[in-house]
Amino acid sequence: MSAVVFQPIESRPPPVATQGVVAWVRRNLFGGWLNTLATVVTVLLLLWLVPPLFGWSVVNAVFAPDNAACRAAHEHGACWGVVAEKGRLILFGRYPYEEQWRPLLACAVLIALLVASCLRPFWKPWLAPLWVLVLALCFVLMRGGVLGLTVVETARWGGFPLTLALSVVSLVVAFPLAILVALGRASKLPAIRAVCVVYVELIRGVPLITVLFMASFMFPLLMPQGTSIDVLLRVLIGMTLFAAAYLAEVVRGGLQALPKGQVEAAQALGLGYWQITRKIVLPQALRLVVPAIVGSFISTFKDTSLVTIVSLYDLTGALQLALGDADWRKFFLEGQLFVAAVYFVCCVSLSRYSRWVESYLNTGMRRQ
Repeated sequence: MSAVVFQPIESRPPPVATQGVVAWVRRNLFGGWLNTLATVVTVLLLLWLVPPLFGWSVVNAVFAPDNAACRAAHEHGACWGVVAEKGRLILFGRYPYEEQWRPLLACAVLIALLVASCLRPFWKPWLAPLWVLVLALCFVLMRGGVLGLTVVETARWGGFPLTLALSVVSLVVAFPLAILVALGRASKLPAIRAVCVVYVELIRGVPLITVLFMASFMFPLLMPQGTSIDVLLRVLIGMTLFAAAYLAEVVRGGLQALPKGQVEAAQALGLGYWQITRKIVLPQALRLVVPAIVGSFISTFKDTSLVTIVSLYDLTGALQLALGDADWRKFFLEGQLFVAAVYFVCCVSLSRYSRWVESYLNTGMRRQ
């Protein structure tokens, strides 16, 4: 009987890392020849574009509000001095200069509430009443007339506070209205379904600029003689109805994506319509369409720039007021880039938050 000779197996190479920066770069930037080619071309383009852009925007730029220095450096450097000189006019529009602490405080309170509302520990029943109180406080700060505050007409509101107020208030009111309209379109009652269909198709069939024009110029003609509604309120109503129509279609898509077996199982347990809707249908339907909902939010936030046609100067309209000064008019590009940066930061923040919400709500649906 021959003896068994032990022969060790050669060691195998270690497994390829799937976590970390190196693994991410290998997977996303060099995962195949086509991806590698795109990465190389992109790097070359960046090497070609970034140095002159950095030189124009930073190295040779003028940051002081010095018009003469800006004109001297106009050919080879940016003039951020226009932002330093006209920044308050861009951010606050025609709001009285000495009272601009009020819209600043209103924006700070509203943004703080928005951030708190995005955090899971604050998703409590008292959050809805808190929204009502904060919106009322912001209106009092902006409008004045109480607590010794000077009255400032809504026609003088402008800049970022107006953009923020229009988008937040219209979306806060439009979202529950959109849910009701979406449920109405899915209703088995013909009258309710017909009303919701007509509303959605009518609003979605015209651009927002038409809705704003009707709300600002045509609607007052239909009011009784001597009756007047503030232009800001009319614009808010128009934007709310417009946003609600689009959000309703998004929510209806989530309702249609839900399997009918969910409702049938709930009915078999003896649950009523509103119990099924509130506890089973809506939570799952809204979870399915989180990206589309946030996309509508971002679209509404950017659409506030259209209110300039009705003489309300939001962030972009206030920029046009600031550039009305002949000394700074030629530096419109720097002003536009500043406004674009504000929109970019807000929209990217919303987009990143939507990804977190989607990941958080889909925790139980992930494959292990």
